[in-house]
Amino acid sequence: MKTNNRTNLEKLLQERNEHPEKMAEIDAEINATFSQNHTILVMDMSGFSRTTVRYGIIHFLAMIHRMHGIVKPIISECGGTVVKEEADNIFAVFPDVKSAVEAAIDSLKQTAAVNTTLPPEMDIYLCIGIGCGDVLMLEGEDMYGSEFNLASKLGEDLAERGEILLTLAAFEKLEGEKQDWERLEISISGLDLVAYKRVLSA
Repeated sequence: MKTNNRTNLEKLLQERNEHPEKMAEIDAEINATFSQNHTILVMDMSGFSRTTVRYGIIHFLAMIHRMHGIVKPIISECGGTVVKEEADNIFAVFPDVKSAVEAAIDSLKQTAAVNTTLPPEMDIYLCIGIGCGDVLMLEGEDMYGSEFNLASKLGEDLAERGEILLTLAAFEKLEGEKQDWERLEISISGLDLVAYKRVLSA
């Protein structure tokens, strides 16, 4: 029976709060049970508010459905696993940065190709953030961790449409040529960070 579920995590956190003298022991148990190392990809659709206001939520839900149909097979083909979906966001994990970047590039290329066959109001544009590091994984349903938070910030808040942003940790673990990536110095949530950008489409 799996123990890396939300119920067990909440039980351990409750015990941690009630018994601060056992904090180190409980933290070690939480890490042993939940900690996993992953490359994290966060994919967001550009223009949620604008599209919803102009065309209505049903139109946008149909666009999300189309986007899922395009990118989820790509994620799987590149060795990734979708952990969760929230509104127009997809959160996935990969065994390495190279695979996540390949999925991101293929997703951008495929959505761009589909856009050429659709009217402008149905065009899909993606913003993508990628991080790499340890996360607390809840039985494939959710995850917590610094690199997950950074990837979410990059994908949801900072990346423009057609952009892939890597955290510094992800860039350092990226195999192969790196000349296509532009170094950025950014500030998010009061933190000064280095990220790397690659643009595939406007």
